[in-house]
Amino acid sequence: MRLPGRIAAAIEVLADIEERHRPVAEALRDWGVSHRFAGSSDRAAIGDLVHDALRRKLSIAWRMGDDAPWALAMGTVLCVWRESPALLNQALADDPHAPRLIPEAVVERLATADLSKAPGYVQADIPYWIVPDFEEAFEEAWVEEGAALAGRPPLDLRVNTLKGDRDRVLKQLARFGAEPAPISPVGIRIAPGGVRRRLPNVQAEEGFQRGRYEVQDEGSQLCALLAGARPGEQVLDFCAGAGGKTLALAAAMENKGQIFAYDGDRLRLAPIYERLKRNGVRNVQVRPPEENALAGLEGRMDRVLVDAPCSGSGVWRRRPDAKWRLTAEAVVRRTAEQDAVLAGAAPFVRPGGRLVYATCSVLPQENEARVTAFLDAHPDFRIVPAEDAWRGAFGARPVPLATRHDWFLFSPRRSGTDGFYACVLCRMK
Repeated sequence: MRLPGRIAAAIEVLADIEERHRPVAEALRDWGVSHRFAGSSDRAAIGDLVHDALRRKLSIAWRMGDDAPWALAMGTVLCVWRESPALLNQALADDPHAPRLIPEAVVERLATADLSKAPGYVQADIPYWIVPDFEEAFEEAWVEEGAALAGRPPLDLRVNTLKGDRDRVLKQLARFGAEPAPISPVGIRIAPGGVRRRLPNVQAEEGFQRGRYEVQDEGSQLCALLAGARPGEQVLDFCAGAGGKTLALAAAMENKGQIFAYDGDRLRLAPIYERLKRNGVRNVQVRPPEENALAGLEGRMDRVLVDAPCSGSGVWRRRPDAKWRLTAEAVVRRTAEQDAVLAGAAPFVRPGGRLVYATCSVLPQENEARVTAFLDAHPDFRIVPAEDAWRGAFGARPVPLATRHDWFLFSPRRSGTDGFYACVLCRMK
């Protein structure tokens, strides 16, 4: 398929998402099933176009003067991919399956539209209703932070130190432009590159199949490492999910001690078994959500990690459709779940032990507000100052961001990671 055909396909997918209010992954999958003539490179390019359109939906619509699927797809090619309007119109005219040409009025609008004069939420490419939350989280930098969450993400990997070291994995992935991650001592980064460059399928590589690395954003790696788990300790991953942070904890503990991996959702937990095997992890007991699943662990854990369910606002670069489906009501429901999991995890922390609360959200009501509510109800816990928590986990390595608070808020703009929050608490003796 040539570019005009790919644009036509993206318009079709965007219309499907708009009309049926469905996740982008489902819409792209169904399009591929019904258009089997499209090759893998075509499907990847169409997916990139759709994702870029959703990442910058508001700013593209503002410049185009329209938010219809045609305008979003065409605007992405013109505003994000930087194609020439004249050359694109020529390509459209030469292709019988192409969408309609770009009107001269739209071309003139694009030539004069100054995005800096658009409302702040349009520049930030975030829903209008969520502006107060971004202002609270990022203060005067909220527009820039929102815009950074609308960019393309890199591909981050975590080296599994149970099976190798970072230098070896870097050599194996050198042809993909792999570099050491900026912050994580076990991280590797492959930059997103230009708009036409596809990130490699590193899961097809021998190193992944042999368990030498896992795909994991650097922010997620940092949250797991902030738990400070040591060899020989007793650790509970209370919201283990598919096991990404469980694997990171096991590597940090050198397969020594004991990790209990629990999640209230059996389906989310299902992938962990194969991942543990591939990574060579031997110190993890998986505890499915059954009655008395964690009986006998109360007051015994040196570390408890709560990677709480959340809005996912910190990973909008990777799941841009979720940005437009999120509602204020959904955030309220999530905060209730977060209070419940924090309260449920607290009894397992031994006196003197650590409780780490983490989310992939940048919204204060899911982050520091939940910690404040937890501390009000649990006076036997105290916040560990951020710099102390950082030194305990990373030694002399510099703290990646200046903070006036006792917690960490990572983001694409300030730390080059996805958006993650982490706060380390200690149960008083």
